[in-house]
Amino acid sequence: MTQDLLLELKSVDRRYDEGARKLTILEGADFSLKRGEMVALVAPSGAGKSTLLHTAGLLEWPDGGDVILNGQACGRLSDDQRTAIRRNEIGFVYQFHHLLPEFSALENVMMPQLVRGLSQTQASERAMQLLDYMKISHRAEHRPGELSGGEQQRVAIARAVANAPLLLLADEPTGNLDPTTAGYVFDALEALVRQSGLSALIATHNHDLAARMDRRVTLVEGKVVDF
Repeated sequence: MTQDLLLELKSVDRRYDEGARKLTILEGADFSLKRGEMVALVAPSGAGKSTLLHTAGLLEWPDGGDVILNGQACGRLSDDQRTAIRRNEIGFVYQFHHLLPEFSALENVMMPQLVRGLSQTQASERAMQLLDYMKISHRAEHRPGELSGGEQQRVAIARAVANAPLLLLADEPTGNLDPTTAGYVFDALEALVRQSGLSALIATHNHDLAARMDRRVTLVEGKVVDF
């Protein structure tokens, strides 16, 4: 039922200019994500995984079709409206953590909350709760350069959900980690998603991790199909 769906992509097209021609990445792509569902996006490099995530996350406009998030059609919203939705309803995790190097782990997780308007005290309390949940609170005062790759990525995950989003989009979140660390980080990510009731679309090359999610999809000739 429609009310059970958090995210819908309806006949989405996405093209890029490549010299004198158009490069088609998505063509009539349809996809839906239920509330509380965790879906793996498994596809080879260059197939359009990042484009799909960026379009679903309102970082890019579709050239055709529409993106519907929490019942709201987003394809024709203004920049400010899309920014507000991203800030409040969507969390992003990337292969590289993109933490701010001059700030501590705690401050990095506080930052999106402060931007949203929470007080220092409120932001600090929630940040510590999330770091504790990710089993990294003992490193709260350390800067990213003092953390291991797995620790940095756990901080990045905590930051992504700091504003209690409805949707989490992750682009190869464990792709830069060794297998043991990747498993540990994914365990923490999965637990957080399941406990919080988030909906998550996670691009990964790791078939073992993908198999742990509710279902798997891939990209074939610009369309989303079941894996």
